[in-house]
Amino acid sequence: MIPEVVADVRADVGEGPAWSSREGCLYFVDVSPGAVYRLDAADGRLTRFHIGQEVGAAIPSAEGGLVLAARDGILTCDSDGSHLAVYVPVESDDTSIRMNDAKCDPAGRLWAGTMAFDFRAGAASLYRLDGRVATNVIPDCTIANGLGWSPDGKRMYFIDSSNYRVDVLDYGPETGIPINRRPFVTGSPDTGMPDGLAVDAEGGLWVAFFGSGEVRRFDATGALSQVISFPVAQVTSCCFGGPDLTDLYVTSAAYQLGAAALRDQPLAGATFVVRPGVVGLPTNEFRPSNSRHSRTAETGPR
Repeated sequence: MIPEVVADVRADVGEGPAWSSREGCLYFVDVSPGAVYRLDAADGRLTRFHIGQEVGAAIPSAEGGLVLAARDGILTCDSDGSHLAVYVPVESDDTSIRMNDAKCDPAGRLWAGTMAFDFRAGAASLYRLDGRVATNVIPDCTIANGLGWSPDGKRMYFIDSSNYRVDVLDYGPETGIPINRRPFVTGSPDTGMPDGLAVDAEGGLWVAFFGSGEVRRFDATGALSQVISFPVAQVTSCCFGGPDLTDLYVTSAAYQLGAAALRDQPLAGATFVVRPGVVGLPTNEFRPSNSRHSRTAETGPR
């Protein structure tokens, strides 16, 4: 199984891949320069726009356009970057914090994490968007990162990368409340840092391990079932796409690689596609009308 390059860009931190079934295209970002990319799957045309600040994710909206997790909070814009506006500010008065990864649950509720530019321990949080309010659901994180939901919507997966762990929480699909947080997959610095993730239709988790050059699949029990190797060390995130959701798109980073490492990894920062033989779950669109909630429950051990 050999990964193919679909976007040969040397992204500093390529991240946040999201497939738009409506448009037949892949969106992904380069965090540091605030770039949002759009890859048309039909003809391979790649376009880009900049938002003027760091951006961690770009998610299609059911009402058209995109919702962005950016330095100042949750932003909206058209699919070409026009009509950029702040939708909900999140910690915008703290210039040491930025938004990081973001996903929507199956109902279209937006979840987004933060992190400190200096990776300060405990400075980050995982937020849920409740209308025009960002509710801090899981505080005291360091790098609030990968998110996903099981096919039945009753499990939520969350990665605080600093823990080298994937956690699972029981989830209320109707309420948007996660409870009973517990470890699901536990790693170590030797195995790479878990970053972004995707879930397939069988309930398997595909996790990009930054530093290892691998995306690993864990079945619904947490057992390792498949490993895909890439010609770059810093894989960052993944999502399923394509007409049948059988394509796994994987982003990567050239972040802080020296000249020697870049010679050895000329594709660092590229976005890849691989076909792992399973059907994935679609990228959930943002649905503002469903992004409302009135109470928060404890999430258990942190």
